[in-house]
Amino acid sequence: MDKDYLKIFEETRALMYGHFVLSSGLHSDTYFQCAKVLQYPKYLSLFGEVLAKHFSSLDIDKVISPAIGGIVLGTEVGRRLDKKTIFSERSEGVMKLRRGFNIKKGEKILIIEDVLSTGGSIKEVIELISKYGGNLVGVGVIVDRSLKPVFIHDNYFSVTTQKAQIFDKDNIPENLKKVPAIKPGSNTIISDAIELD
Repeated sequence: MDKDYLKIFEETRALMYGHFVLSSGLHSDTYFQCAKVLQYPKYLSLFGEVLAKHFSSLDIDKVISPAIGGIVLGTEVGRRLDKKTIFSERSEGVMKLRRGFNIKKGEKILIIEDVLSTGGSIKEVIELISKYGGNLVGVGVIVDRSLKPVFIHDNYFSVTTQKAQIFDKDNIPENLKKVPAIKPGSNTIISDAIELD
């Protein structure tokens, strides 16, 4: 990960160190919560600018982001590109367009998301775009923290990459076992995380 970005993530507590149980059930010594970075206008502006510049040469009709993590960033990228911005959301477990949003057949769509982990949400949005007959022209994220390479799109771009240490519950290192495990997530606000020795 780029040193300057790492410093930003650590200062905003977006990148936390401790003992975390991920939604997959695996354990990690780091956790990344992008929303903590994007609450600061200067960093929202910074990452929005990097992503917008990368995709500025494309012919784009709309920017779409999956709710809820990508909405703020997608809106900033759309503002910078001067393109209409919409978001998709899960309803009854299925990614949908609601609130009067639509994708017309042949519209050129750019997906913006905050973090790539497994790629699941982005793939659901890709399927949604295809269902409406839209034309996906690119996918951009701030942080790629996928454990193994995930093919998303030929025109995929991440501002930076974070490689976390991930452990199975039966293979946790001794120093990590000594730290109380926290289950982070969108329903849990973590104000502090424990620094490892």
